[in-house]
Parts: sequence; structure tokens; C-alpha cells
Amino acid sequence: MTSTSAAARRTPPRLLVVRNDKLGDFMLAWPALACLKAAEPQPHVSVLVPAYTAPMARLCPWVDRVLIDPGEDADRRERRRLLAEVKGERFDALLTLFSTPRIGWLGWRARIPLRFAPATKWAQLFYNRRLVQRRSRSEKPEYRYNLALAEALLDELGLALPSPPTPPFWPLPDAERKAERRRIAEELGIDSHRPWCFLHGGSGGSAVNLSPAQYAELACRIESHLDGASAPVWLLTAGPGEEGVAEAIRESIVSAGHTAERLPSRSGLDAFARSLSAADLFIAGSTGPLHIAGCLDLPTAGFYPARRSATPLRWQTCNAEKHRLAFSPPEQAGEQDMGSIDIDAAAAQIAALLTSKLRREAST
Repeated sequence: MTSTSAAARRTPPRLLVVRNDKLGDFMLAWPALACLKAAEPQPHVSVLVPAYTAPMARLCPWVDRVLIDPGEDADRRERRRLLAEVKGERFDALLTLFSTPRIGWLGWRARIPLRFAPATKWAQLFYNRRLVQRRSRSEKPEYRYNLALAEALLDELGLALPSPPTPPFWPLPDAERKAERRRIAEELGIDSHRPWCFLHGGSGGSAVNLSPAQYAELACRIESHLDGASAPVWLLTAGPGEEGVAEAIRESIVSAGHTAERLPSRSGLDAFARSLSAADLFIAGSTGPLHIAGCLDLPTAGFYPARRSATPLRWQTCNAEKHRLAFSPPEQAGEQDMGSIDIDAAAAQIAALLTSKLRREAST
């Protein structure tokens, strides 16, 4: 323990955690947030996020207050508003999980006494505590890099380090999951007793992904590997502007003689996220929805490009190891070459994952 800051003498400390980029990045911050809230004495945890991910921040059980980041292009009035809000909260410590000069400058101007960030880029000059991580090497999962920062901050504050948090990092009550399943069954007129496989074919523009034809082939091959188990219902999900991709996959699955429906549209990201809790299995590329499913500790199968900064290890979902599968092209393939993935081999593993999940449920 090395802390000499005033924050260490205050109970409970007020923390501001920043993860203000994409949805998947924010979901991978939930283990770190869970770690902070498990400390003794329990800190008051605020997050600074963009308006897009704010609905998820408000759902997070580890967050006490949500502040909205107006972004890099905000005008002077919005920047002043944010600075005044941060100053008014009288935070004891700032933890930036993704460091940028603008946020470092904000923390310095707000006079937050303890400012903690990864020791990367020149933005670190605005912080008075840093942790060397070298994330560009992608040697461990992103959520574990975030956890390491949270643990280092707690140590700096002189707070008792909790036991490492475990999945689910979004512990949605079972009653809420069942309610979502009943609602979807009524909306679509589908059998809630059959396995439900959610498939999200869009990428949100964040990563190379399988094509709609590959996803449809994957679904059909999974069915062929289920060995007489109850045939699943395929539920196609889509983000804004991705409806055409979902519909193309659905039509191909139906034309092959299987059951597939589009998940009804929802009024916001939070409602969409809750609907994912009804799934028995979630399949997607390296996207925000995949990481929502991971926080729910659903069985997941993710497809990743062959790129060092986007490896299955670096962007691993934060569900239990037994609940996750990851696939990417062979090392010798180009990062865009998703066609080199062995779809049938992937389908066999995914079918086994689903079967294992169903057997566990049947035995309880």
C-alpha cells in the first residue's frame, strides 16, 4: 500500500471511472466496476460515458451515478458544463480505462487529487498515478487489463482488495430473464420450451465479420450436429441499419427448413440488452451485443478477425470459460479472410456447447 492521498483518508471515497468509447469496450469494464464496488469500505462509483452507452451504464448494478461525455466534437458550452459537473461531484479519484489527452486534461482541471490511467501515450502526463500495461501486445483479455487498473487504484486508496469478481457481471435475476422469454414467445408465437439461439450478424462497423451466407450455413450445420436434440428456434438480432443483414440470414435459414424469426425491435439499447437474457446461446462477431451476452454469462460463440489488436484473447468475452467459444481464421490467413474459417468444425463445437447447457438445465 503506497497511498498518501487525502482520498485514502475519506470514507467512502468518490470515484469517477471513464470508458467513453464503444459499447463492447464499456461492457468489458463491468468486471472492473464490480471489483471497485466490492471494496471495503464500498466506494461511490460514477462513470463518464457517451450518450450511446449511458442506458447500459444505468442498468449496471456496480454504478451509482452516470455522467454524459459530450465527446471530442463538443462545443465550448458543453465542455464547460462537463467540467463544472465533474468539479461539483468532488471526486477523490479518477480512473481512466482508456486514456485520452482530453479526459486527462479534464481530470487535472477538475482538481481530482488522484488521477490513475494506463501508462500509454502522452496523455499520461495529466495523471499522477500510472500502471504500465502495454496493451498493444494483446497478451491478456481487455477486461483483465481493466481489472488490474481497478485493483491498483484500490491499493492506492488504501482500500481492502476484494476477492476477484466472478461471472455473471450482469447478475440479472432469473425472474427477469423468464419474463423476457415469455414476452418474446408471445410476440412471435414461438415455443419457449425449444432452445433459443440468438444470432447477431451485424458488426456495427467495428470488426470484420462472417458474411450472411456463412452465418446461415453455420446455423444449418449446428442443427445437423444436434443429434436428435430439440430443434432450436433461431432469433436474428440487429443493430441500427443492420436489419437487412438479419433478414437475409433469416430467409436463408427458413429456406433450409428451419425455424427462424427476427427479434422484434426495442425502444432503446437497454430494452434490447434485456431481451438478450432470454437466449440459450448467443452467436456474433466481436461486437457490443456479444459482450452484453458475456456479462450475462450466456453461452457465447464469437468470430474474430486474424488481427493482433482484435484477437480472441484480447477481446475475450467475460463469461465463464465453460460458456465461451471463439473462432478466427488461421494465422497464415489475412485478417479479412473470414472465409478460411472451418464452418462445420465451428458448428460442431457450438452444438456441443448448446447441448451441454441444455443438459445442465435438465438435471437441475
